[in-house]
Amino acid sequence: MTTAVVGVLVATMLWSATRSSSAGMIGVDVALAVTALILVPVVIRRPRTGGVLAGVLVALSPVVTPVASFAVLFVARNRPFRQAAAVAAVSVAGEAVQAFWRPVPSLPYGWRLVLMTIAYAALFGWGTWAQARNALLAELRDRARRAEREQERRVDEARAAERGRIAREMHDVLAHRLSLLAAAAGAMEYRPDAPPERLSAAAGVIRASAHHALDELREVITLLRSDDAESPTDAPPGQTLADLPSLLHEARAAGQRIEVDDPLGPPVEIPAAVGRTAYRIAQEALTNARKHAAGQPVRLVLGGAPGTGLRIAVSNPTTPDGDATGSAGTGLIGLAERAALTGGRVTHHVDATGRFHLTAWLPWPT
Repeated sequence: MTTAVVGVLVATMLWSATRSSSAGMIGVDVALAVTALILVPVVIRRPRTGGVLAGVLVALSPVVTPVASFAVLFVARNRPFRQAAAVAAVSVAGEAVQAFWRPVPSLPYGWRLVLMTIAYAALFGWGTWAQARNALLAELRDRARRAEREQERRVDEARAAERGRIAREMHDVLAHRLSLLAAAAGAMEYRPDAPPERLSAAAGVIRASAHHALDELREVITLLRSDDAESPTDAPPGQTLADLPSLLHEARAAGQRIEVDDPLGPPVEIPAAVGRTAYRIAQEALTNARKHAAGQPVRLVLGGAPGTGLRIAVSNPTTPDGDATGSAGTGLIGLAERAALTGGRVTHHVDATGRFHLTAWLPWPT
């Protein structure tokens, strides 16, 4: 653009020289042309100052018109509207003064002023439009970058949430299986004189629990290696409340005494998420009882109906050396989080008699 300005300025200077009748005026135009060329880098570095100076100099000679025009366009493209309007107004005023004392015989003063005003207005409008367009493009690019960062953040959050869900799943599943192993192994250790069929049954529980634990651990590791953290629906569905009889059978086979009060009767239609959460609550409660109140009977009560919610209550006596809530309480914290995700709640406490109670309520829509 600077080269074009220089070319137009030289052409204008030659045209002005052909119209000048004295050598002195030609010398003034040459000096003003050199000054205008010096103003070009000033306009680029300090647009407002350079534009105003060009507008003032244009009053002296038409050779400055190319630089003044360039200044109006450049300021309109790179500076605020008011600054650009001020530079354009100064340039139009300079052209009005120039037209008055250096008239063109073939062009009346009024028409010349109108044409120069239109020309500067067009340059001003073009520069303003270009600035608005550049600002819009920059804003769109910034929005695209922010949207991309937001999407990456959501993916990271989804991945972290899925990893947390898998970690809770690992805790629930493996803690249950390992507690069954420990209970069966303890029975074999402390009752070596038990009948062979009892020892065989305990060994069968150990073998089956180890086999299931390895299978479930393999599933969890497969999920952890998966890159698609946003698709938890691809994960195995897991056990639901309909699998509760199998859970109770495994626990009883390991020697745990469990009393069940289940007025719900046969398996009923419960939302899948609620059924999985209910199963995990029962599993974690039985696991805690085996770990922290070994040998104590456990009472499990199920109740509720569609519209009123599903209620689960588990209680067992505590032992003097046991911690009813677990050494770290991570299992109970995980249960509370699971229940909250379905809109339910989990509470637990130890009563005055030393009996531990875990109570859960889960929504059961009609």
